[in-house]
Amino acid sequence: MRHLLSVLFASVLAAPAPAQAATAVAGAAQPMLFPAPFNPTADYVEPGQDEPGYRRWIASNPWRSGQVRLFHDYLTSSGVSYVAPTWQLLRTASDWRRCGAEPFEVPPQDEWSNIVNTLRYVRDYVVPSVGPVEPVSVFRNATLNRCAGGAPESVHRSMSAIDFVPLQPIGRDTMIGRLCSAHQRQGPRFNAGLGFYTKMRFHVDSWKYRTWGRDDHGHLACPKVEVKAPVLASAPIGGLGPAETASTTATVSAAPALKPRETVSTLPVKDPLAPL
Repeated sequence: MRHLLSVLFASVLAAPAPAQAATAVAGAAQPMLFPAPFNPTADYVEPGQDEPGYRRWIASNPWRSGQVRLFHDYLTSSGVSYVAPTWQLLRTASDWRRCGAEPFEVPPQDEWSNIVNTLRYVRDYVVPSVGPVEPVSVFRNATLNRCAGGAPESVHRSMSAIDFVPLQPIGRDTMIGRLCSAHQRQGPRFNAGLGFYTKMRFHVDSWKYRTWGRDDHGHLACPKVEVKAPVLASAPIGGLGPAETASTTATVSAAPALKPRETVSTLPVKDPLAPL
């Protein structure tokens, strides 16, 4: 009898409590969740067009470093060398690999002047609105532009256009609202074009004052703007300060109300690869 009781008692001790077992299983089935990092560049820049890819590209031909240095020196003399790292301004199309093209390219020197006013506008009005930005596509030669599906008259071919993504966390609607607001006020002075693609990618050029693209609700991203006075053929050599009022007047309908702006960094982006 004692032996039977001992066996029964040992069985009870060995059996796990049902509630405890269920709790343990439930706890093991719930992994810890972390918010995804803000990295819109990853949607458009693949390996080969990143920094290691740039280092390999420039090392593959000895004459490339000299071309890049000349281009960087030109940007420095124009006062726009640290709006974005110089090596990122050499990115071609996001579809470079599919098109069998180079991930980077130094444009012909007679096109370099076309990027200056675009970078001035970005420096003075884009970065103060949304924080630092990263170029994901700049110059495209005619063959690459055609393969990548660019318009025949695309100003990427003349290096006036740059496609960017923001580097500081920001919602797409907020980004669109801030960029459209700055564009309405100061875009005419720079002949600035502003366009929005899917996700966080947007386009800036200094060829013609216009906007395109839609927000996440299917509405036009920027309100329609009717320019009442002729715009300047080009921005002043020194650019406009953020507080300076443009002389061009415009009629704006249904301008979106913006939320109070968070603090954003407007410090120049240092370029560790500039000497290359």
